[in-house]
Formats: sequence, C-alpha cells, structure tokens
Amino acid sequence: MPITRLPAATDAFMQALARLMPQLSNAPVPTREHIQAVIESPASQILLAEEDGQIAGMLTLVIYATPAGTHAWIEDVVVDTAFRGRGLGAELTREAIQLAREAGAKAVSLTSRPSREAANRLYQKMGFQRWETNLYRLLLE
Repeated sequence: MPITRLPAATDAFMQALARLMPQLSNAPVPTREHIQAVIESPASQILLAEEDGQIAGMLTLVIYATPAGTHAWIEDVVVDTAFRGRGLGAELTREAIQLAREAGAKAVSLTSRPSREAANRLYQKMGFQRWETNLYRLLLE
C-alpha cells in the first residue's frame, strides 16, 4: 500500500474528501481552490493512502522554518471507517515522519483529541510522547 503525495485537487480526491472530512471533524469540506492552494504551498503536502482502487485515507504534513529550526506538524489524519484496522494510519504517519526527517526537521508534532482513542494508541505506539505544554487557540472567525 504505497503512500503518495496528492499532485492536484482531482475529482477523485474531492469526492474522497467529501467522504473523509465528516469522519475527521465538523469542519466544512474545503473547496477545490483551497485544496489546490494547500498543494501549491511550499510548506504543506497532502499524503494519500489508497486501497482497493480508492482513496482510503489522508494526512497533511506541514514543514516550516523558524529561527529555532525546522519543524514538522501533522494535521488532518483520517482513514475511512471502511478501511480502518489495516495499518493505513501508521503507513501515512511513517511516510510523514520520513519526509520530515529528510527536510531536516528536529521533531514532528501533532494533536489528537482524547476521544480518538485508537489514534492516540497508534501515535504512542509509534514513539510519539505526550508533551507537557499549553495549547492556546484564538478563533479568528
């Protein structure tokens, strides 16, 4: 099950996204233009897991530089319920870690809601450690 990078906001991806986003959050499904902007950003890439000829999962990797170094952040990890339990989330995450390593990132960070118990177990099994910090958010909408 190779993990690939999404090259463009294709019809197939947009259809898969409409299926995957509600499984991830209550956020509205982004527009094709927004997805294309994510793809074209030098800081971000969308990784896909495909199985049985379908897009079965996705992950967004963001790599950015600050004066303190190169950082990597994993966002929007979701595997379709029909494909869970096959190791796709782990494969997506491993590929993101490798890409971050190749880019010179000093660490890979992510957040996961406590209610996503399987995802939290997966990240801990893969070596992620809970980081003692305060996450602050200011909603701008």
